[in-house]
Amino acid sequence: MVAYLDVAATTRVDPRVADVVLHWMTEDFGNAGSRTHEYGARAKKAVQEARSFLAASVGAKTEEVIFTSGATESNNIALLGIAPYGEKHQRRHIITSAIEHKAVIEPLVHLQSKGFEVDFLEPGPSGRITTEAVLDKLRPDTLLVSLMHVNNETGVIQPVAELAEELRKTPTLLHVDAAQGYGKVPQDLKAPIDMISISGHKVGAPKGVGALVTRRRGWDKVPLEPIMFGGGQERKLRPGTLPVPLIMGLYEAAKIFQEGQERWARDARAMRERMLTALSKTRFHVNGDADHSVPHILNVTFDGLNAEALIVRLKEQVAVATGSACTSASYTPSHVLMAMGLPEQVATNGLRFSWFPSQVADFDPEEFVSTIVRMQPTAS
Repeated sequence: MVAYLDVAATTRVDPRVADVVLHWMTEDFGNAGSRTHEYGARAKKAVQEARSFLAASVGAKTEEVIFTSGATESNNIALLGIAPYGEKHQRRHIITSAIEHKAVIEPLVHLQSKGFEVDFLEPGPSGRITTEAVLDKLRPDTLLVSLMHVNNETGVIQPVAELAEELRKTPTLLHVDAAQGYGKVPQDLKAPIDMISISGHKVGAPKGVGALVTRRRGWDKVPLEPIMFGGGQERKLRPGTLPVPLIMGLYEAAKIFQEGQERWARDARAMRERMLTALSKTRFHVNGDADHSVPHILNVTFDGLNAEALIVRLKEQVAVATGSACTSASYTPSHVLMAMGLPEQVATNGLRFSWFPSQVADFDPEEFVSTIVRMQPTAS
C-alpha cells in the first residue's frame, strides 16, 4: 500500500467526520435559513454551536466567525474586502511576504493593478520573516499586513503572534492565512490577530468548507465590504445557503483535532525523527528553519537527484509532492524556495513530505529511502 505523505495538500476525511456529514445530509438536512419549521431550527442551532466552537478555538467571539468555502475564499474576502476602506482613507500600502500561498499573492497582485503598493518581503534561507522586517516597512498609510501562519511548502512557522501584539499598537491590520497552522500550533492564533483564514480539509474535514475570523479591536469591527452579493448570509460578507453538512464536518474535525493535539504533535515529531534518521543514509539538506517548523512537514533536496524523476520512482511506495498542490502541474522552480534565496537547482528539486502520524503508524521510511540511495549518484 502506498504511504500517504502529502497531508499539506489535503487530508483524508476522518471516518467519524464522514458519519457526521452524512447525518446532516440525509437526516437533519434542513436549511439553516428556514425559520418556519423544526428542520431549519435544528440546522441553525447546529451551525451556531459550530461557530462558537471555532471561535473559542482561536480565542475569538462567536459573532466574529463567518463560514466560507475554505481558506482561498477567506483570503479573498479579507484582502479584497478591506481594499475599499483603504481607498477611502488613502491607505493603499500593504506588506506581505514573497513566500505566501498563491491565494494571497494573486489577490494582492490584483490590488496592485488597482493602485495599491505591496511590499513582498523575502525571508532568506531560514524561510522565516522576522517581526522586525515587517515593522521596518510600516508607514502611516500601511493598511494591512498579510502573513501566513505556517508555510505550506517548508512547514516554517512565521512569528504571527508576536507581530499581532506589535501591530495592535498601530492602526495597521493583520491578516493571517492559517490554512496549514490551524489546529497544529493553536496558541499562536489566540493572539490578537485581526483576520484569520481557516481551511477544513487540512484537519480531516471535507474539502469545500472553511472560515474567516474577523476580530474586533475594542468596539471597532474590521471594516470589510462584501465581494459577493445575494442573500445577506454570514453578516452579508459571504452570501449563499450555508452548507450545514460541511460546517458540521469542520466542527467535528476541529473537535477531534483539538482533543488529540498533544498526542498528534508528539507522534508527528517522532515520525520526523524516524524520517531524518532514515534520510541520513542519503546526501540531502533540509529547506527551512528546523527550529521554527511544524513537526509534520519536511522539505528536502537530494544532491544530484531530480525531484520529478524521484516522485515517479517512488509512486508505488509513497505519495509526496514538490510543493503546493495548487501549482504542482507546473515544473517551474518553487517560488517559496526561490524567495528564500536558494539556488535554482535546489528550488526546482525540493521535495515535500507531510504526514499525520495516525495514518503512517506502520510506515517504515527505510523502505523508500533505499530507493533514493540506489538512485543517488556517487559523491565525487
